[in-house]
Amino acid sequence: MFKDFFWRNSFSRFPASGMIIVLIVTILTLLGIIILFSASQSMYSNPFALLKKQMLWLVLGLGMSFFVYKLNLEKIRPLIPVITGAALVVLALVLIPGIGVKVNGAQRWLDFGFMRLQVSEIGKIGLLFGLANYLAINRRLLDLWKEGFVFPFTILGLFVGLIFLEPDYGTAFLCGLVGCVLFFVSGMKLRYLLPTAGIALILFSIAIFLNPERLSRITSFIDVESNRSDSGYQLWQGIIAFGVGGMEGVGLGSGQQQMSFLPEAHTDFIFAIVGEELGLFFSMGVVLLFLTLFLIVLLQLKYAPNLYQYLLVLGALLMIEFQALINIGVVTGCLPTKGMSLPFISYGGSNLVLMFILIGVILNCLCHWSKVPLKEVREL
Repeated sequence: MFKDFFWRNSFSRFPASGMIIVLIVTILTLLGIIILFSASQSMYSNPFALLKKQMLWLVLGLGMSFFVYKLNLEKIRPLIPVITGAALVVLALVLIPGIGVKVNGAQRWLDFGFMRLQVSEIGKIGLLFGLANYLAINRRLLDLWKEGFVFPFTILGLFVGLIFLEPDYGTAFLCGLVGCVLFFVSGMKLRYLLPTAGIALILFSIAIFLNPERLSRITSFIDVESNRSDSGYQLWQGIIAFGVGGMEGVGLGSGQQQMSFLPEAHTDFIFAIVGEELGLFFSMGVVLLFLTLFLIVLLQLKYAPNLYQYLLVLGALLMIEFQALINIGVVTGCLPTKGMSLPFISYGGSNLVLMFILIGVILNCLCHWSKVPLKEVREL
């Protein structure tokens, strides 16, 4: 019975676009390993400590990516309500004292002894599959009150709300943004979408205003130089890293920012280390790789056989690209400071595994789509 959930001979259909995607992900991942090793030499007495952990997560991520790639995404559709419900349960469990692990005021992790799992990454998977399946099934009912407004926004609201309570404002915003894009391309009426998104954005802004720590990030972002010794310190050091690196960089292992000057140099601000040690050309190369990934997958969406797979691939792509955009925007001073990993490059197991799962979803679909473009997404 379980054999029906998997494709057979899927490698024989591997397209050129899939090869390019694999190449892009490989380059980004290798760059992450190299920069992580370089950064950890100055941060830890054992420079292989972080690298070993990251390699273990990488192996797990590759395994999960291959598993998802082999899945028959149409056959598993009856299981999606269970997957979505389980993701919501996990998001709720982490908020219970004694079950969720609190670090720096945020309760986002489940501790299994040998590993810590950031549950918001599971939430992203549950949300993506849940919305894609629901919107595809009810695509012709999205102009109705319940089917086109109450139910889809309830699904999105539950995920965003639970993640927001951890609190993880950045991931909650990311999930809300991706969800609204999926609503729009599915044909949800703008009279439902725009007011709701506007109200949510106002409430989000109020929550930031009432939180002194997060409000300080906004004020320091507006005037980084005046706040460079306190709330704007991390961003200021990141900007210095790019300035020191110049066009060609100072060389691998020669950067100074990871020597306790730049907090979270190996996670949220690893792009600054790329800029310092490898220079502007490599930094722009990373941006170009993410842009190429976005364009390649976007061009393949016209071959989607149905709305369900279209939304799965689009949602997976946006989860990757929006996260990269936010991270790069934060590190370069274009957006207020928010802790968010740079996909495939930053240190962090849960997010790395999620990124490979999303790539598995994209490759799975691209390898089984015909080359007959469909004219209208709403007719899928």
